[in-house]
Amino acid sequence: MRLDVTERGVFPIAPTPFHPDGGIDLDSIDRLTDFYGQVGATGLTVLGVMGEAPKLDHAEALDVAKRFIARAGRLPVIVGVSAPGFAAMGSLARSAMDAGAAGVMIAPPNTLRTDDQIAAYYRQASEAIGADVPFVIQDYPLNFTVVMTPAVIRRIVSENPACVMLKHEDWPGLEKISALRGFEADGSMRPIAILCGNGGLFLDFECERGADGAMTGYAFPDMLVDVVRLSTSGERDAAHDLFDAHLPLLRYEQQPGIGLAVRKYVMARRGLIASDAQRKPAGAMGGKAIAEVEYLLARLARHDPRAAVPAL
Repeated sequence: MRLDVTERGVFPIAPTPFHPDGGIDLDSIDRLTDFYGQVGATGLTVLGVMGEAPKLDHAEALDVAKRFIARAGRLPVIVGVSAPGFAAMGSLARSAMDAGAAGVMIAPPNTLRTDDQIAAYYRQASEAIGADVPFVIQDYPLNFTVVMTPAVIRRIVSENPACVMLKHEDWPGLEKISALRGFEADGSMRPIAILCGNGGLFLDFECERGADGAMTGYAFPDMLVDVVRLSTSGERDAAHDLFDAHLPLLRYEQQPGIGLAVRKYVMARRGLIASDAQRKPAGAMGGKAIAEVEYLLARLARHDPRAAVPAL
């Protein structure tokens, strides 16, 4: 069960659940993984930016990945293996693949500036993890400060047969999706899967531009699944109506610094994880922020009953 270019749908970015004391909450990993399968996710991604991967040591990261993989069953699991050096990246990638991962995701280090540097980095990364290991490019310039043009993405795809997917998180990025699909149409780039991030903030139009789905971590991944399904089936207005109902909460969750706190708070309120705890350093929600999120949930529940959470 290895990733290939035909992947479609939604691969939620899973948070790493923690107990309030900072220990890894394995039971919540199981509960969350079961939920993803129940709502129609086609896979999941672990140890991403919002999975607090940098706060885990190597052994913990591997334990988290193995727990998700074991629980996911037939759902393919992508494991984030980004690391400052190729030794650590290669070790985690090989261990994850041995445990049953479907592929890995690699983000560029923030030291890269030119197209040549970016292309060389991905060639070397593919060599480090093993040329047979399917990998995902994580294109997130707002976080990594590395700008990948459509042309350099085409170059990475052309030079690395194991590159099967782009996690597209540029902003604004709709034209980039169109450009990449244009390369495929004119034969200058082989087809790849394109799944989009940014909390799903532009998912409604990303699907219409040719994205194959989402790879992000909004607190209602079931909404993302529905939007992709409706868009794919041609039910444009229904897709936009559902998306629009969630947009105020989606936007609120996108705040830098506290976005993960909001996401984990809502997921805990939904019963998907036992606690909204984060590993330190962590952003925190104050009392007013909690009240605002509760207000947004109550408003959303008028349109989507999945937002109806028990009273505090």
